[in-house]
Amino acid sequence: MAKKKLPKCRKPAGFSEAELAPGVTAKRPNVESRIDAKDITGLKFFKRIRPLLESLHSVGAQRDKAGSRDLHMDQYGVLVLMWLFNPILSSLRGLQQASELETVQKKFGVGRASLGSLSESVTIFDPEPLKEIAASLATQIPSADPSRFDGIKDQLTAVDGSVFKTAVRVASLSWIPSTGRAAGRTTTTAVDGYRMHTHFEILRGVPERVDATPAKPKGKDDEKIALASVLQPDRCYVTDRGYAKFELFNAIHAADSSYICRLRDNSTPKRLKERPLTDADRAAGVRLDCEVILGAHTSNRKTIATDHPVRYIEIEVPSHVRTGKGGANSDGILRVATSLMDVPAELIAEAYRLRWLIELFFRMIKQLLGCRHLLSTKPNGVEIQMYLAIIACFLILIYTGGQPNKRTYEMICFYLLGWASLQELEAHIKKLKSKNH
Repeated sequence: MAKKKLPKCRKPAGFSEAELAPGVTAKRPNVESRIDAKDITGLKFFKRIRPLLESLHSVGAQRDKAGSRDLHMDQYGVLVLMWLFNPILSSLRGLQQASELETVQKKFGVGRASLGSLSESVTIFDPEPLKEIAASLATQIPSADPSRFDGIKDQLTAVDGSVFKTAVRVASLSWIPSTGRAAGRTTTTAVDGYRMHTHFEILRGVPERVDATPAKPKGKDDEKIALASVLQPDRCYVTDRGYAKFELFNAIHAADSSYICRLRDNSTPKRLKERPLTDADRAAGVRLDCEVILGAHTSNRKTIATDHPVRYIEIEVPSHVRTGKGGANSDGILRVATSLMDVPAELIAEAYRLRWLIELFFRMIKQLLGCRHLLSTKPNGVEIQMYLAIIACFLILIYTGGQPNKRTYEMICFYLLGWASLQELEAHIKKLKSKNH
């Protein structure tokens, strides 16, 4: 059978069309083709970030007792941001070459960085201050009109975890060895990526926190345990069925927060009282709203039932056929549990539907980091790159002066991947600004 031709797409400078085919990893340009100053773009977005990054200069300096460190965290952050904004910089070597350019050195106050210092940096620098910078930038992004959700007093926060594959491969194996101790001997386990547990503020369209754990959700790295360990008051956690654990629901309630969580299709809650539906509820696809106890019908003695009032809501959604292996097809009913007892069912349905925002955010970050690869596989390095990627997106969103929407996220992604030119991104920004004024 003849191979189906792939559609052509815009490609970043220095890459072949074959390297941009789906499933094929983009490779760095030939070492012989040196990075030139004219290849570096997107410098205008850095004006707002330089004063914030200056506060990172002393991070990790405590270990430099001889005072010989040439690369500081603020400079490393600038270089990684430059990597994010320029698809031609596809590796540490490309980043090192860019640090030699006089334009880059003058613009950002960085000196020539060696490969060794770039690689070593992530073992010294702490990603925590970057979280504070991201949080500061997030406050400058306009929020959506929350009046529709006035009945929900807590901050709507979508929570999800997504795996990001690491770039480094040992020999030809798709795993990275990490050593540990077991029964008095050294063992090697496979670490094939990191899971980013993300808390995304729905009405603001921005992530509130990101925590990195090994990709396999075992023990303390399980997504439910990861959420339970960082619960905050006054939040309404909106989650998919992977978080449907009644003990977690109790913990959220005890933390003075609320939740809207999808349940599995085979859920059988103990119904206590059915609530009447309004015309608005029916228009939103709601077919059932009742008060229940979750976990009361299970034969598993380890299951802990809910210890607070809970509503069970069924919402009609388009049915779909599973394309993967295993599992049943969707029956066209979305089953949701919530501790919000005084909010109309139609708003519960609408709030859950807004989960697409965090999925879009993951898609954008995965396209940005997944196609470009991670510069580091160390946990600190992964978190540093993730937060700098978020900062890069925030910089452009602030520059647009508008509340982020799907098209803006797409254009940022296309620009950062090199599929859209700076002129095309600016044209999109100009349209947004004209709408916002």
